Amino acid sequence: MNRLVRMCALGLALMMPDVALASTWSIDQDHSNVGFSIRHLMVSNVKGSFSRFSGTLDLGDRDFTASKVSASIEAASINTNVQKRDDHLRGPDFFDVEKYPTITFVSKRWSRTPEGKLKVAGSLTMHGVTKDIVLTAEPFTKEIRDAWGKIRRATTAKARINRQDFGITWNKALSMQEA
Repeated sequence: MNRLVRMCALGLALMMPDVALASTWSIDQDHSNVGFSIRHLMVSNVKGSFSRFSGTLDLGDRDFTASKVSASIEAASINTNVQKRDDHLRGPDFFDVEKYPTITFVSKRWSRTPEGKLKVAGSLTMHGVTKDIVLTAEPFTKEIRDAWGKIRRATTAKARINRQDFGITWNKALSMQEA
């Protein structure tokens, strides 16, 4: 059984206040997505997302390796478009959102791959367990000024994690039937 979860920050848009040359960016929840894909019942891949999250990025103006990011996801905001499954995922068998309401990531180290992608090493805390992971991110877009005068840029980041490493171990055996 594949117990790996791939969490993706898809189209992560960053918004900076109207301060010229500022290096602190906020995650723009209206233009960002925190999603995942997981093997379900050993049969199919199920996609889902979290609808409530926040974070900041201090982007190293002269040296991107000095950058820092911290993000927080409200675990109860999980959505796989199946209410019964979402309720189960919020419960004690999985995220136990009453006891562990947030999933957090705090970066420790930034580097660049030979292909130009960014590697962001940091600590992911989920279900009360903290583990080091590495996000692989696309280079940031150039800054743009939107129609409302806000300065924005974006990236996409991905990581592959094993939920069991974070103490999420519920697994109900399924019977296999012959055709």
